[in-house]
Amino acid sequence: MEILPPPATPDKSPTILYGLEDRIPLGPSFLVGVQHVSAMVVGTVTPPLILAGALKFSQTDTAYLVSIALLASALGTFLQCRRRGPVGSGLLSVTGTSFAFLQPLMLAGQAGGLALMLGMSCVTAPLLIFLSPFISRLRRVFTPLVSGVVVLLIGTSLIPTAFFGLAAPVRPDAPPWLGLVIGLVVIAVIVAAQATGRAWARIAGAALGVIAGCILCGLFGGLHAPESTGGAWFTVPQVLPHGFAFDWKFVPPFAFIYLVSVLEAIGDITATSQLSGLPTRGADHWKRLSGGVLADGITSTVAAFFGGFPSATYAQNNGVIQITGVASRRVGYMMAAILAVLGLVPAVGRWITVLPPPVLGGLALMMFGLVAVAGVRLLLTAGLGQREGVIVALSLGVGLGLPTQPALLASLPGWLHGLLESGISSGGLTALVLTLAWPVKAETEQTV
Repeated sequence: MEILPPPATPDKSPTILYGLEDRIPLGPSFLVGVQHVSAMVVGTVTPPLILAGALKFSQTDTAYLVSIALLASALGTFLQCRRRGPVGSGLLSVTGTSFAFLQPLMLAGQAGGLALMLGMSCVTAPLLIFLSPFISRLRRVFTPLVSGVVVLLIGTSLIPTAFFGLAAPVRPDAPPWLGLVIGLVVIAVIVAAQATGRAWARIAGAALGVIAGCILCGLFGGLHAPESTGGAWFTVPQVLPHGFAFDWKFVPPFAFIYLVSVLEAIGDITATSQLSGLPTRGADHWKRLSGGVLADGITSTVAAFFGGFPSATYAQNNGVIQITGVASRRVGYMMAAILAVLGLVPAVGRWITVLPPPVLGGLALMMFGLVAVAGVRLLLTAGLGQREGVIVALSLGVGLGLPTQPALLASLPGWLHGLLESGISSGGLTALVLTLAWPVKAETEQTV
């Protein structure tokens, strides 16, 4: 009997053991899923913990935010990997809470608490759904130069918030410098894990740093068990649990960062496509990108209505794919199941809320610094000639300097105040306007 050839599948690298459409046994699927979750779960829960610490949320509210972050990650990962109709990239992509929105969320929280933070997320998250069919055109406007400036400003604007955790007392009678020492230990462990070059150490580096910091805090009496609430065994998501508030002045910074998150999703999904042996050009590739952005928009919108913060496609999974040699999107179902279980069990959220601030501060300092480095890499891909150098210099000047002058900002019209109050949107807008006003062609003509 003639043996028919298997259906055509994407070409896979010799290092890939399971391709995109390959079926993987349950045991290996669980092990790979755990590695993916381990690589991104700390990043997913860190933004709500940082916001909760800075804005003094209760432990109950913080635990709920952590649970919703994990559940949103499960939903987003499932949508990305499943790909039904126009929704999802159909790749082994992971979704998690976005660090990029920390500054506008912080400003909204200071002005109106959780109601305004989540209200602005509800209103602006559908922008991704609207933009998903047009992403090929957006990339022509939001060039690597503009996105590099924005990502660099995201990192530099967030770095100071890490020091709030590092400066927090480990215990009431502890010296102020003890928190800084613990944060440095967390960073040292993460750096040491990266420096080993070993796959398992690089994946677990952030978790190892957190564990080391918690052990040190425990030795100094700064680690405590969460309060026993005697509540339900499972977290039940609630629609608008903190109410709804809206302010027009926060629309520009939220909307601008959503535009940038589109570009980040394009880069992350393109990298995953390459690892999965798929072409990164042509109509099919743009459909995958459009579906990935649409899935992010749906996830962020659903998360906001249930009391969670915006989500984005993570890049961490690409490293795990390279290390494990598994690109099968079916692993995503296992990842989604693990994340959903973590999110549905309130005890997980309660224990995460008691992570000592210096531990979170050290982790955040490392992560925010890496965000800034990602911005620098984008700028280097764009090239730093005379034109680019001037645009970057002015954009960073406006983005870092203007938000330090509240009196000047207060004298501006309300809509303009909201746009420029965030260094990310003011600096990014400067880069966008200068890029459009000074096209590359003009410089080329002058130098010929």
